[in-house]
Amino acid sequence: MFKNINWKFWQSTGRKSKTREWIDALIFAVIAATIIRTFFIEAFTIPTPSMEKELLVGDFLFVSKISYGARTPMTPLSFPFVHQEMPIIKTKSYIESVKLPYYRLPGFSDIKNNDIVVFNYPGNIFYPDDDLKRPIDKKTHYIKRCVGIPGDSVKIVDGLLYVNNKAVPLTDKGQFTYNVITDGTTFNPQLLEDLKIREGAMLAPGIYEFLLTKEKVDALKKLPYVKAVESKFQPVGTPSPYQRLFPYDEKHLWNVDNYGALYLPKEGATITLTQDNISIYQRCIVEFEGNKLDIRDGKFFINDKETTTYTFKQGYYWMMGDNRHNSADSRFWGFVPEDHIVGKAVFIWMSWDSEGSFFSKIRWKRLFSLIHD
Repeated sequence: MFKNINWKFWQSTGRKSKTREWIDALIFAVIAATIIRTFFIEAFTIPTPSMEKELLVGDFLFVSKISYGARTPMTPLSFPFVHQEMPIIKTKSYIESVKLPYYRLPGFSDIKNNDIVVFNYPGNIFYPDDDLKRPIDKKTHYIKRCVGIPGDSVKIVDGLLYVNNKAVPLTDKGQFTYNVITDGTTFNPQLLEDLKIREGAMLAPGIYEFLLTKEKVDALKKLPYVKAVESKFQPVGTPSPYQRLFPYDEKHLWNVDNYGALYLPKEGATITLTQDNISIYQRCIVEFEGNKLDIRDGKFFINDKETTTYTFKQGYYWMMGDNRHNSADSRFWGFVPEDHIVGKAVFIWMSWDSEGSFFSKIRWKRLFSLIHD
């Protein structure tokens, strides 16, 4: 009754060509790699010394997306493996016409104090840059130590960080600025290289300014021609001479060594709005949480409704570099919202020293080393 029809579209027409096999393999590799770097783990590199000496310029890291829960793409239409710009042609690597809301998959843990975290830079409104205009997941990647989590209160007194009024000493590998005074003897460049002291300068004959760890301070003090090694902190009430600090107003005369205190908003927490704190939380309310804020005759209006309080929709973090006097961090641009968090730095898989000699370009001891909190 029915003929035996040869359904060619159902049957294989024969072996694939080599070109087709390569194309299929390439497509599969791109899809697999995209899934892995989006939801599991992604490679990053350290371009600046803000985390010295815990993380060095030239360290290549793997960052876990699943530790805190992977963030689903908010700008899904983008060129694979390119973050912001297409190479050579320098055009956007993404299309903004399609946007998805923020959502984070369940993770293994919450962010803890002292975790080293990769996040999307929220931008500095006092010094506007391209990141203020980009979608959240296409902003520049930064890496810092999370020193404050939602609900904490943070302040800095004479260079010492306090979280919830408890002192948090800088890690052994963290750096501060020191004045080093000699009897007039000039430092041998090879000695500084052997000690890995690479940030600093001679201010005058016999007077140097170096960024040092405690270990390097002790090493310099042992040199017979070094007369003194003095910490260099900015006094209370003296604004930073080089760059304006968050929240950029005259009511908060803070500097990098004497800063705060301020409260880090927690999801669901309610604060009372005042003339003293509105500059601190205005950006959270307007930019990060999408509200309209007006101040009329000393009264606050959110979305055209008068109010004296505000309840936050997400949590906020405080990020600082271990190289405290050479780090653009939350002291300069403020809070990092939860939806900007990318992942946790877990280990170094390669470390390249561009200033090393031919045989010491690779820092062999750092290869495949865990990153400690």
